[in-house]
Amino acid sequence: MKKLIGEFLGTLTLVAIVVGSGIMATSLSQDVGVQLLINTISTVFGLLVLIQIFAPISGAHFNPVVTMVDLIERKVSFSQFIQYTAVQILGAVSGAVLANAMFDHPLIETATKLRSGGNLYLGEIVATAGLILIINLLVKQEKLALIPAMVAAWIGSAYFFTSSTSFANPAVTIGRTLSDSFAGIAPSCAPQFIAAQILGALIGLGLTKLLTHDK
Repeated sequence: MKKLIGEFLGTLTLVAIVVGSGIMATSLSQDVGVQLLINTISTVFGLLVLIQIFAPISGAHFNPVVTMVDLIERKVSFSQFIQYTAVQILGAVSGAVLANAMFDHPLIETATKLRSGGNLYLGEIVATAGLILIINLLVKQEKLALIPAMVAAWIGSAYFFTSSTSFANPAVTIGRTLSDSFAGIAPSCAPQFIAAQILGALIGLGLTKLLTHDK
């Protein structure tokens, strides 16, 4: 139970950070570059803290594709995968509602920001593949203490170098459909993003196996 609570709280807080800092960014500046920078800095710092404190409790997945990879690697059971995914999505939805409430928006909004196109889906594949590759290589190298900083650094970098601004997380994607803000994504665009994230995760896992295979 404490693992599920950890995943719920971690994902809730992560989405509250992403959505809340996006709303704050638009209130502070009309410059899209500055808005993205504000959103990125808040997400990097928040993600670093969340992984650090929740990793000993739940593993700090906060992401269904991270749990999916663990399922494929037989590190979690199918029932654990379902439970983790459910609480991650519930946490993401709750995080969006919390962020909306903090900024006096309607608790549940429908995002109108369209994010579609093959280039954006490619960006999500790259961002998610990199995320999974980093996590799994660090695990294989027994450098677990580096995971919080490396994951946060990767996501922060990918906010800027990927065309999609690096969602890399199906639960977060679902949460962001519920806020009509800088961080939002229209519900019609979410399934394609999630499909790209799943593909990216599988590519990341494949690359890990390729790089760590013992002859």
